[in-house]
Amino acid sequence: MSSTPASSPTRSAAIASARGLVKTYGKGTTAVHALAGVDVDFARGQFTAIMGPSGSGKSTLMHCMAGLDTPTEGTVVVDDLTVSTMNQRQLTKLRRTQLGFIFQSFNLVPTLTALENITLPLDIARRPVDRAHLAAVVKAVGLADRLKHRPSELSGGQQQRVACARALVSKPSVVFADEPTGNLDSVSSREVLTFLRSSVDELDQSVVMVTHDPVAASYAHRVLFLADGLIVAELTEPTPDSVLEVLGSLTRQKASA
Repeated sequence: MSSTPASSPTRSAAIASARGLVKTYGKGTTAVHALAGVDVDFARGQFTAIMGPSGSGKSTLMHCMAGLDTPTEGTVVVDDLTVSTMNQRQLTKLRRTQLGFIFQSFNLVPTLTALENITLPLDIARRPVDRAHLAAVVKAVGLADRLKHRPSELSGGQQQRVACARALVSKPSVVFADEPTGNLDSVSSREVLTFLRSSVDELDQSVVMVTHDPVAASYAHRVLFLADGLIVAELTEPTPDSVLEVLGSLTRQKASA
């Protein structure tokens, strides 16, 4: 475990980074500092999990990195593009072309087939579908025999895997996943997490995932731990037990503070 995650040896290969990231809600005595000056790098071609207790700032960090929220202070860079200075039109284009998103709710269009849901971002952007890449994603997601099915004909795990494929089909610089297994049972969760890990190992994707689940975090190459708006610890090659150990240590530290 390291307490200095910003000094990662992969900094030169970072797909996304933040410096001095502050996010404050409210003003004066009622101000809440969701992020209190975060420096972080997310390595290209790596699966990174973000963990921390409720209110630690983990979702806020991901939303600021993804251009879904505007930081109060600091700089966010994704694939050499400075996200933190973009206007709304530029952010919309960034999210459409450079970023992939997976949320706890699947957000599939019920009237479209699985295949149509997967290619929807490209259709909206009026971009051609790379058939070879689509085939690779469909193979990785393990739904080749379900492409003509509508969401109501798929299990929860299958629907989330469709959402994962949709996030990957446009070849984004990075995929941000916010509690992607939060609505799934253990079997479906394992399917989705296995796919996310294989998308990194086999498709050279970069994934950043917020989770509260030590088992989910163990699928990542690296886990960052937040507390009170700061990154306070880091694990590489995590296991469920090692993640639980760090979380327990952070809980004890907070209780004794």
